[in-house]
Amino acid sequence: MRIVRDDLTHPDVVALIELHLRSAFENSPPGSVFALDLSGLRDPAVALWSAWDGSDLLGLGALKELDADHGELKSMRTAPAHLRRGVAAAMLDHLVEEGRARGYSRLSLETGSNEPFAPARTTKRFQWSRVPSLWLAMRYRYGRSNQIS
Repeated sequence: MRIVRDDLTHPDVVALIELHLRSAFENSPPGSVFALDLSGLRDPAVALWSAWDGSDLLGLGALKELDADHGELKSMRTAPAHLRRGVAAAMLDHLVEEGRARGYSRLSLETGSNEPFAPARTTKRFQWSRVPSLWLAMRYRYGRSNQIS
């Protein structure tokens, strides 16, 4: 697997972002979708990475700088053909390392608390429990909040 900084021009990347947005709107209450579209992902405060196996797009993940010490994970999505193969875990490891390299002391994730968002909550919780040098927070939309340290 090769993870690279993405410029949002590859048709497969655009299609996966569109799938991500459609899914967010289908599975979230009205007014509760905070997923970034292409213009949001092009914001200078946001960096997107894509994971590849040869010419196959495996998944995406972005990191948004909220301030000099705090980043937010955005747009984590695995391509449907590559689910449950470790893509999300590898991308999350990459984003956590990028957060460390930027000097962040805190990384956050905001996600839904309903069933369609369960994979995001479980993957991140498991992975984040192994990152002792960063304070990590997960906030659930439509429900509870959780700190993981």
